[in-house]
Amino acid sequence: MKPWPLSHLQPWSLFSKFRLFSVFLLLVVSLEVTESRFLVKSLPGLLGDLPFTLETGYIGVGESDDVQLFYYFIESEGDPKNDPLMLWLTGGPGCSALSGLLYEIGPFTINYANSTLEKPMLEINPHSWTKAASIIFLDQPAGSGFSYAKTREAYITNDTLSTLQTYQFLRKWLVDHPTFLNNPLYLGSDSYNGIVLPMIVQEIYNGNEIGEGPHINIKGYLLGNPLTDTSGDYNSRIPFAHRTGLLSDAIYKSTEENCYGEHLNVDPNNSLCIHDLQVVDKCLERIRKPHILEPFCDTFNALKSDLFRRVLRSLDKTANDMWRTTICIPIHGLIVETCEKLFTFMSGDHDMVVPYLGTLNWIESLNLLVVNDWRPWFVDEQVAGYTMKYSKNNYTLTFATVKGGGHTAPEYKPKECLSMFMSWLADDPL
Repeated sequence: MKPWPLSHLQPWSLFSKFRLFSVFLLLVVSLEVTESRFLVKSLPGLLGDLPFTLETGYIGVGESDDVQLFYYFIESEGDPKNDPLMLWLTGGPGCSALSGLLYEIGPFTINYANSTLEKPMLEINPHSWTKAASIIFLDQPAGSGFSYAKTREAYITNDTLSTLQTYQFLRKWLVDHPTFLNNPLYLGSDSYNGIVLPMIVQEIYNGNEIGEGPHINIKGYLLGNPLTDTSGDYNSRIPFAHRTGLLSDAIYKSTEENCYGEHLNVDPNNSLCIHDLQVVDKCLERIRKPHILEPFCDTFNALKSDLFRRVLRSLDKTANDMWRTTICIPIHGLIVETCEKLFTFMSGDHDMVVPYLGTLNWIESLNLLVVNDWRPWFVDEQVAGYTMKYSKNNYTLTFATVKGGGHTAPEYKPKECLSMFMSWLADDPL
């Protein structure tokens, strides 16, 4: 049984080919140049001028600015002078920021009902997180989206280097946008960047502590269906599949007994475990793992498998790959010691890529004080998910499931996730 990839999963249908191309076109259709930044006034497929401020641009980082990171910045549709500022990183590693912008939390999305391959149409997202915050969507590292490097060597990266470059980007961006220096800053990400984003938070706190300018007014961070522990997240998939009725009691019991709860690093001589995992694989091979209730598509998964094989190869120590040797620093200490206000874990409860069980198990391993035990949270008087709240010293941690959500929860439950986001910013209980 081959391991299921831990990479960010995004539905790359035929529409996706024109999504990236159409957004590239929109960046040159109606632009107003301000220094090295561009204000986008209108988009193909969306009638009239944009009802919000969209800026794009590049900021150089690394030695001699040899890495050029591309960003989309959308001002809050509320009160941008006072509303929070958020930096959003899409997972992967290496997925374009367009994924988060178009699929999840951005102010516009694809209008599938009226789109064709030749003429994609856009529509306003009524549940955009820009209703409550200004958001920077960043293509990182170099090679993601429109970000690029000036030399071949500068494409070679790892989690540690990507962390430093993102931190440098944020400092430079704030210097270029001084009106946002005093706004409360939050960081957000999903999937693979559950590993990287806490490292960025640590860099911010370290920089503030030693007086590295500018001072960054960080208040908290949010992780959606985040990778926290490779082995733990992977090994939670079979218990999750059993709980959701995808595996029988007998198959689950046999697999757990013969594999001892370890499904990733399996002893090749353990024939009983290997046989059980083959049975599990047969049961789950036509289940769409980013959202187990969504239809399975052969074309999508054939492409997906090829893409993920390349992603997984990119994590090996090969000479020519762009991403060499991912360095995953344990983040137990980063969470416990850094965030002076609050952070949260948001998990779509129908995701089998990073199941909520793995995230919850990892949080419980931190031995935090439980402030509020497991209980439902509501939107419009309906159960939107379940939540727990923890604390230690001067920070709080909120864990929340999103009922019916998948690997990218806002994609499936946009109204509920916006409500959660606004409560989180206000430091209100769910």
